[in-house]
Amino acid sequence: MNVKVLFFGATADSAGKREVCFAIRDDLQARQALSFIVEKYPELSRHKLLFSINQEYARGDEILSDGDEVAIFTAVSGG
Repeated sequence: MNVKVLFFGATADSAGKREVCFAIRDDLQARQALSFIVEKYPELSRHKLLFSINQEYARGDEILSDGDEVAIFTAVSGG
């Protein structure tokens, strides 16, 4: 199955791209996918990462489905 991964802000700089697609196994949890992505793009490990699945914040225990969109970003603050 395939998932689309989007990188935002500093994560895009660390990954060197804004978007990539990965083929993953069927029963993969979101936190396992994040570990796989950090393994492929080790510069991401320098950041405190947050992620969402299909535009909703993820806890990590969600099971990914074919065609899901995973967004990876760093904590943001504003004022």
